[in-house]
Amino acid sequence: MLVLSRQRDETIMIGDDIEITIVDIRGDKVRLGITAPATIPVHRKEVYEAIQRENRDAARVKMEDLPSLPKGQRPAAVPPGLHRPHRPAPQHPGQSHPGNQGIPPGPEKKDGPPPQGPSGNTPPQGANNAPPPAPNPGPTPPGK
Repeated sequence: MLVLSRQRDETIMIGDDIEITIVDIRGDKVRLGITAPATIPVHRKEVYEAIQRENRDAARVKMEDLPSLPKGQRPAAVPPGLHRPHRPAPQHPGQSHPGNQGIPPGPEKKDGPPPQGPSGNTPPQGANNAPPPAPNPGPTPPGK
């Protein structure tokens, strides 16, 4: 265990994304401020252990036990200070990932053999497969 000494308003960094700041010190209590990405759950240890215990208990429920529950029975109350962690909704095809913001989607891949050029060779990557434009005959002489 790494032990560090800090005073009020001093910060500890964990990696590049997590900051722990000493917000207040009153007697034998220290108040911490924690800044972390939303993808990293942050809990007091007793809350974390309660969540783990709830998850283990929920994993033990068998499908045949569900019909025996009275209709409308609510789950046990959440202890004070405990909250259920927010889980981001699963990504569906076509939705952008938060880390991909600003990056345009790539071209869609098509099944089948690659297109063939006039000589039977595969055209180079990025080559335009469209026929060349018709030559421009120039301006039409007046009176025609």
